[in-house]
Amino acid sequence: MAVFLLAVVLSFGPAFFYAAIVYWLDRFEKEPKRLLVGAFLWGALVATIGAIIGTTILQGGVIALTGDELLAETSGTTIFAPLVEESLKGFAVLLIWLFFPREFDSPLDGMVYGAIVGLGFAATENVLYLYFLGYTESGMSGLITLFVLRVILGAWGHAVYTAFIGLGLALARLSSNWSVRILAPFVGWLIAVFLHALHNTMATVLVSEAGLSGLGATLLIGWTTWAIALSIVIWEILRERRWMRQYLAEEVQFGTLSAEQYTTAGSIRRQMRARRKGRDANRFYAACAELAQKKHQFAHLGEERGNSGEIARLRNKLSQLSAAV
Repeated sequence: MAVFLLAVVLSFGPAFFYAAIVYWLDRFEKEPKRLLVGAFLWGALVATIGAIIGTTILQGGVIALTGDELLAETSGTTIFAPLVEESLKGFAVLLIWLFFPREFDSPLDGMVYGAIVGLGFAATENVLYLYFLGYTESGMSGLITLFVLRVILGAWGHAVYTAFIGLGLALARLSSNWSVRILAPFVGWLIAVFLHALHNTMATVLVSEAGLSGLGATLLIGWTTWAIALSIVIWEILRERRWMRQYLAEEVQFGTLSAEQYTTAGSIRRQMRARRKGRDANRFYAACAELAQKKHQFAHLGEERGNSGEIARLRNKLSQLSAAV
């Protein structure tokens, strides 16, 4: 029991830390914590349990058809697991997209939700691997080895895969082009499944045949994928900053913001310092970001989902909070 609890701590502790990094990267307008907690729990419970059941059923089908257990195990790892797991994780992001579409104000928002779901899934999956595969088969050395490989070196795998599903859904939400609305979610899911399948195939086949060199190649491909995802995140952060500077400039003329507040809102470093002043400052600059995003949506999508009403509401909110800031 003590070792199992250790596996839980070693899996969920880092997952919470990685989730905090994702939350921190969402610099301007944070996603609601209740939705992030729900996304994490879906990944940790619903998606994990569903993936075990779904993959087991599909592997059983292969055995029933071919009688080949090795083929069933290999196909389960390289084909069925990526398909089932990414579909179940992506479904959580889809639910948020359907029921809380206004929370998808930028492509970064979709990536945040996808990453949080993936981290929840990885946390539970790592518990199972560390205890049942690592400790049960090879003792503490096996547990520690898998902890290093999966929780440290492979930390961002599931988060990055599902982040691409979130990115696809966010692009669909923010586009007026029907082809983008239809294709972007599918392409995002396809990228997630492909990257997941590529990793599992390399980890299963290449590592077993090439040893440490195969492991090195697998990690290199994984880290390259993470670097690409991080580059997209940084690009989106900088783009949100451009929206702040572009769409909030006229708010100074309207008297909604002071010149100093406008300058602070458009600076990542200055805004970080300003937000430390308390809850009102956090709410004020989050509303600044939301106003800029809604004005961007109004400029590109028009009156979709009552954008002009939201803009008026946010201006009123900023006027009320301005004195406190």
